[in-house]
Amino acid sequence: MTAYDAIAEWYETSFLAGQREDPLAIRPIVRDLLGPGSGPCLEVGCGTGVHAELIRSLGRTPLGVDVSEGMLRYATDRLPVARGDAGALPFTTGSLPAVVAVMVHTDMPAYPAVLREAARVLAPGGVFVHVGVHPCFCGGFADRSDERAVVIRPGYREAGWTTASWTDQGLRDKVGAAHLPLPELLHAVLDAGLTFERFAEGGDPSPLVLAWRAKKSPDRLSNPVAPG
Repeated sequence: MTAYDAIAEWYETSFLAGQREDPLAIRPIVRDLLGPGSGPCLEVGCGTGVHAELIRSLGRTPLGVDVSEGMLRYATDRLPVARGDAGALPFTTGSLPAVVAVMVHTDMPAYPAVLREAARVLAPGGVFVHVGVHPCFCGGFADRSDERAVVIRPGYREAGWTTASWTDQGLRDKVGAAHLPLPELLHAVLDAGLTFERFAEGGDPSPLVLAWRAKKSPDRLSNPVAPG
């Protein structure tokens, strides 16, 4: 049983209700960065599958993977899903044209491994879209209780897991969250063999979301051999 199994009902019925107006502009960011396309689009850490309709509206076929059985109980009505670890995706190497990770990287302490797996399953030229908590302005070190200012305390440079939070209305205080400073997060994308194409931020007045679109090189080998 995962931590998310215990809060799945609250997440679906209460937490998501507060996101209906999309205060972080997640939907337009995903729409802009992912863009129209065809074929399967895998969402890693799909949760209850709330982004499936948006992915489908872009002409793509949503698929989901999540480790939480409780969350997937809600997702099955929205898209085809598989229960599994995002660090060991049940897909063939080079088989998918698109992969997305939406507001989940802080749920994955081994996110660099998830990025490597996303790159593995992407076809050459395939697109990876990340939309996540902004590592510079959100975390156990950031106090956002005053909407006019963000108070940054020591801790940003320390990668790790925490349940410290300025609010009891979110997820961090209930299930915990991982933090990677911005350079480590961006380097993990490059180390996975992906090339950045575009960036976006969401949330006002200080951003809560950092997003990007990256692509797998058309000539990149799935398992390159290092020179001897």
